[in-house]
Parts: sequence; structure tokens; C-alpha cells
Amino acid sequence: MSDTATLSARRARVARQTAETDIQAAVELDGSGRSDSQTGVGFFDHMIDQLARHSLIDIELKATGDLHIDDHHTVEDCGIALGQALARALGTKRGIRRYGSFHLAMDDAQVRAVLDLSGRPFLVWNVPFPAQKIGSFDTELVREFFQALSTHGGITLHVDLIHGFNAHHIAEAAFKAVARALREAVEPDPRIGDALPSTKGAL
Repeated sequence: MSDTATLSARRARVARQTAETDIQAAVELDGSGRSDSQTGVGFFDHMIDQLARHSLIDIELKATGDLHIDDHHTVEDCGIALGQALARALGTKRGIRRYGSFHLAMDDAQVRAVLDLSGRPFLVWNVPFPAQKIGSFDTELVREFFQALSTHGGITLHVDLIHGFNAHHIAEAAFKAVARALREAVEPDPRIGDALPSTKGAL
């Protein structure tokens, strides 16, 4: 396995290769929500499009994975690579808001996402799905993606389903809610200038 990255101001590109997957991921925090996701997993590509559009973070994601086995390794490793890219694009995290939260409604589903770009990864996931599949996509992989994203992005992330009965709506509301919370957290805070949003001196 190998991981490499190149950096510039609030942008990062990560390459991750293992025996199971080959991932290329890039993010631009000050983007317009543009997405180019080609993972071979159609529903997942649709969710990455939502993540980009509603966070206003430009995302490029290319993956070749062992889809003849299942989608698990590809989805999880995409979460790892995107988490690493987010962390590297944030750099020292000086001047950002750091915290973000959003309640999002999508038809029957309401999901709340609250996050802290703390550098201390932790996922609290209270999102039960009423079905195991959305088409051919395993709904348990939604959690796997956010676990990988939070772990490798250094994000404390809490996601809660308030109510909902349609699995597609629940998954999409989760991605959109996290996206809007990320949008808030990565934004520059004009009131603190170049200061670090922490009393510890490091994030």
C-alpha cells in the first residue's frame, strides 16, 4: 500500500493504492461544488455529487476497485482518501470556523449532522436504515464511508436520523447534511483572522 499527496492553498490531491483498490482523490475547499466522481458504484457517485454540491467543495474521485467481490473496499477506501485530502487541504486550520451543524429535510427524512474539525476522529452514527439495499448498494456502506472519512480527516462527526422511512432519502439526507456542516466548518471566520480556533495551540 502507498499514499502520496501534493498540496497547495486549501487544495490537496491524494493517491492511495492497495491490493484491493486504486484511488485518486482531490478536493478544493474554496470551490463551487463541482464533482467528478467515477468509482464504478453508481449510487455512491450520486452521493459524492451531493457531498460536493452542498459543501461547495470541489471533489474529484476516481477509483478502480475489486467490485467483482463487492463495493465495500471501494467505498471505504474512497472515504479514507477523501478524509486524507480534506485534512491536508485544511493545513494548520488557522482562521476557519472549525464547527458545523445542519438539520436537513428530504421528503420523509430528516437528518442532523454536527461536526468538529478537531483532529480527534470520532463517529457517532445513529442512522438506522429500513432496508439493506438501495438498488444494488448496501446501505451499511453509508456508515463505512463516514467512518473512514472521519477517521482519516480527523473529524468528530455525529449523524442522527430524526425520522424517515425511505432508505434512499435517508442516505441522501445524511450526505447533504454532512456536506452543509462541512461547508460551515471549513469557511474562513473573518472575526478571528489568522488565529487558530483552539486554546490548545494546535488542532
